[in-house]
Amino acid sequence: MKKFFSVVSAIACIVALSGCNEKKLSLNSDYSYNRVKASGILVMGHMGDYPPMVFTDKDSNVVGFDVDLAREVCSRLGLRLKLHLIPWADKEKELNTGNIDCVWNGMSVDESRASAMNLSDPYLTNRLIFAVKNKSYSSLDSLKGKRIGVQNASTAWSVFEQSEMKKEIKEIVLFESMSLALEAMEQDSIDAVFMDEVGAKYWNVLNNKDYLILEDGLHNEVYAVGFRKADKALRDTINAVLTSMKKDGKFVDIAVKWFGK
Repeated sequence: MKKFFSVVSAIACIVALSGCNEKKLSLNSDYSYNRVKASGILVMGHMGDYPPMVFTDKDSNVVGFDVDLAREVCSRLGLRLKLHLIPWADKEKELNTGNIDCVWNGMSVDESRASAMNLSDPYLTNRLIFAVKNKSYSSLDSLKGKRIGVQNASTAWSVFEQSEMKKEIKEIVLFESMSLALEAMEQDSIDAVFMDEVGAKYWNVLNNKDYLILEDGLHNEVYAVGFRKADKALRDTINAVLTSMKKDGKFVDIAVKWFGK
């Protein structure tokens, strides 16, 4: 696959994040890991339409960077990974009702999610950026009075809602996924999409597009896995496995597969 991240930028983010102190497992603090281990299955909640993190390929298989990470984690723990499609706006509810064991789908960290969930250590960095089809839109000023697409219930939506720029555009148009927003821009029904840089770059590669990514981003962020607030043992176990994958090179191997050589 054609690369869309340089190895230097993609792997540097990963290595920097892997510097977190490895936590000792605290399996006696709760039964969350023992419960999953007894079932033999880790149920991973995902929204299903966020390439390259989690998405459905042309053969109807659910694939992606996060899927490969989770499968490797499960393999090392002797578990089977079960992928469970969820409405993204209901992710906390899906966790708390026990339908899933974790939310793992390029989930950005913000204050509300940190409050509602028990988050893993960050495992990837990202920027929120504007993607545009019309190259005459070359700066934030050029988007004044335009229609901007944003994914509903995303950190991009909450960041944009609180930004000064919201006052200067014509309309915020909400979509259920970033892919749907990009398709709307392709049809000229919106002028720009405020979204994750990871997704925008992969969209260009996957669809042979050359949408411009404005350098005037509004926000830097990190991705993490979300667990129930009480599930510290499960979180700590997965943190430890991800740390070991960073140390032995498997994490980087998976990153190169999805983000290019």
